[in-house]
Amino acid sequence: MLNKNLIDLGDLSSAQIDKLIRRAKKIMQSPADYRHACDGKILATLFYEPSTRTQMSFQTAMLKLGGRTIGFDNPMNSSVAKGESLKDTISIISLYADIIAIRHPVEGTAMAASLYSEVPLINCGDGGHLHPTQTLTDIVTLSCEKGRLDNLKIGVCGDLLNGRTVHSLIKTLSKYENNSFVLISTPELSVPLYVIDILEKNNCKYEFSNSLADAVSDLDMLYMTRIQRERFKSEEDYEAQKNVFVLDKEKLSRAREDMIILHPLPRVNEITVDIDDDPRALYFKQAQYGMYGRMALILMLLQDDEFMIDSAKPELSGHRCKNPRCVTQTEEYLPNYCYEKLGMEMCHYCDKRID
Repeated sequence: MLNKNLIDLGDLSSAQIDKLIRRAKKIMQSPADYRHACDGKILATLFYEPSTRTQMSFQTAMLKLGGRTIGFDNPMNSSVAKGESLKDTISIISLYADIIAIRHPVEGTAMAASLYSEVPLINCGDGGHLHPTQTLTDIVTLSCEKGRLDNLKIGVCGDLLNGRTVHSLIKTLSKYENNSFVLISTPELSVPLYVIDILEKNNCKYEFSNSLADAVSDLDMLYMTRIQRERFKSEEDYEAQKNVFVLDKEKLSRAREDMIILHPLPRVNEITVDIDDDPRALYFKQAQYGMYGRMALILMLLQDDEFMIDSAKPELSGHRCKNPRCVTQTEEYLPNYCYEKLGMEMCHYCDKRID
């Protein structure tokens, strides 16, 4: 189903991803050439969840392209506080703006919002599900710093269960030839099964590790993530996990000199500050790359008629998704859309199995 909504970077072909990266690099090389590329255009940033980099990066990207921004960073300052549905909010905002960037704490919200938007819509994170523009940031950084997106050994460490950035990154890099993954986490925070299914479908090698010190020695990239306090059911569960994996100088001394360290940020305590000046630590530079990646994405969605995103066409299910974190639990008017996978019905919004 062709559309202009970026919900999952996995919906893009490798050729489309490469095209985005090339455009981002052109903007980096000649930013003045793009100062008026979006004159007269408006970006709406609808952030139902706190953000520093993603929200400001999108706003800065649009301003640098000559456009303007509207939106909110606290839903309680909008009609959401009065009980307005997602459908009604999106239906109205898409009449005011030319493109929408949305972040929401509930899984599948971006997909649901896209059903009612009259303009291109970008998923800026939906709960613990996906975060495609962070992955765009990551792969622009990888391409610029390593010169390739294939033949990489990638370590991902931390909260791999709730880490939407991890899910999007693995899904995207699994498309490229000869990439392998080391999944570093506690058993309780291991990646969801649907991510493992993607690795196996793409014939990617992967291994599990519970030791950052042991895993770091032969990686091309280490992707650190924080333990996401807001995703835990109790403070006790969070406290039991929060300091299990910490990258410090002693562990980093075991890594290769050409390994790079990325982090979607914010950092809590999983990377010690004395690593910040190490040339391998690229997480601040990574945020700058992300702005250029988002500038490229805005341009492609608004100006390139051939840049169409091919997402799976949903079917109606006779059952409602039972995932308590799914948008269908709060926006009850949503159709019961699903897709088939390995003989199972999967929720079109949150990608969880419908029982």
